[in-house]
Amino acid sequence: MTLSGSGRGHLAMLAFSAVVAGSFSLGSMASPYIAPAALNAARFLLATLAMAGIVGLHGGMPRAALAAPWRYLLIGVLMAVYFVLMFEGLKTAEPVSMSAVFTLTPVMAAGFGWLLLRQRMSPRIAGALAIGGIGALWVIFRADLGTLLRFSPGRGEMIFFIGCAAHAIYAPMVPRLNRGEPALVFTLATMAAGTLVLLLWGWRDILATDWTALPGIVWVTILYTAVAATALSTALIQFAAMRLPSAKVMAYTYLIPSWVILWEIALGWAAPPALVLVGVALSVVALLLLLRDG
Repeated sequence: MTLSGSGRGHLAMLAFSAVVAGSFSLGSMASPYIAPAALNAARFLLATLAMAGIVGLHGGMPRAALAAPWRYLLIGVLMAVYFVLMFEGLKTAEPVSMSAVFTLTPVMAAGFGWLLLRQRMSPRIAGALAIGGIGALWVIFRADLGTLLRFSPGRGEMIFFIGCAAHAIYAPMVPRLNRGEPALVFTLATMAAGTLVLLLWGWRDILATDWTALPGIVWVTILYTAVAATALSTALIQFAAMRLPSAKVMAYTYLIPSWVILWEIALGWAAPPALVLVGVALSVVALLLLLRDG
């Protein structure tokens, strides 16, 4: 059976949601031991080197891809903001709650998709995004209606929300700035730019880190996030962004809380309260509605 272009895009985003979820659980375990900028600079550097090797095996970087390098720098800044604020938020917020904040990105991505690409939403997509947003808020406020009405999310969630806004801009920016470069080549260029941004942003934290004294969980997190949650996920989302509308690309973030719960259980942590799972279920319903749309 041969998948269509959109079918391959959906499969890429399904894989994306699974691998990204692991970074929330592992990141929460590593965040007390290393500054977010230092951790992300290390993961981006390793991921860029790995991606450079892959691109080298597939013909290398064509000269034409180096035109207008500001494109890669712009996307690199968005990537750096998202990842640093994610790990900053994980210092005080629970992984499931953080992943629920991430599910608000489809709403923002749909707005940016209209502004940058004039991608319009059908009533079904608008309704699905609304359902997913309600589910996300239910998880973020831990199924506490009083807390929701007072609108008092935690500090970690609010920090990460800013990072998610940067991530939401990222999805429509890829097709807007891509000039025909293959996904692997474009991924390498944007990751190299992101590495440069993070090295400049976090040089003080990098120098202040005692790299030889870091516990094993930090190195596991760096390696996992470098290979799976940076190189692989960046390639997957850029591949999908060239084949699907921005709102549908980001719709797969609705699956991430479910994946995070499975990661948490696999790592030996307790499952969240049953009422919180209602919000996760709403997010899954939103995803199914989005996938049914034309």
